[in-house]
Amino acid sequence: MLVNRLEKALMNNPIRAVVQRYCEARILRDLGGAMAGGRALEIGCGRGVGVSIILDSFGAEYVDAFDLDPSMVEIARRRHSHDSTRVRLWVGDAVEIEAADDTYDAVFDFGIVHHVPQWLSVLDEVHRVLKPGGRFYSEEVLKAFILNPVVRRVLDHPLADRFSHEEFLAALRGAGFSLVGERKLGNLFGWYVGEKG
Repeated sequence: MLVNRLEKALMNNPIRAVVQRYCEARILRDLGGAMAGGRALEIGCGRGVGVSIILDSFGAEYVDAFDLDPSMVEIARRRHSHDSTRVRLWVGDAVEIEAADDTYDAVFDFGIVHHVPQWLSVLDEVHRVLKPGGRFYSEEVLKAFILNPVVRRVLDHPLADRFSHEEFLAALRGAGFSLVGERKLGNLFGWYVGEKG
């Protein structure tokens, strides 16, 4: 699902980039550790800030990334034009990831899964494209935030079948992940690292 203009502005500003790098990524790294090189995938890359974080803070050697919004992919391409041998970007959908089975050492989700109506399919796809022992680093917005009446008036999210912290944990296990670490902020936001067995 493409985000509306307000959420696009909220997600694509310097404050969001700082929070993503110094808060969200730090929590995920504390939960799941860094990568020892290898190839990572970011689902829903937006303007490419997450790609930089995955390279710089998590230590990936290569990053593939996609977004549903072609304009965001173009901005990410410009941002990473100097990294063209290490970064590959395309327009794509997290419900059908354009990658072979067992391709990635890690997959990153900086708040994308809650935008997808068929979010359980995304977890299955992430599991499919991860190598055995690969890790899924996920930062997510929970249903208490999404279903808040004020949020519903200003942001566009799917409203049916949203998930709580506990429901997301259960879905990760249901998709075949073993839990490495988890954390939540009230009932609004959660961070998760799962590993493919």
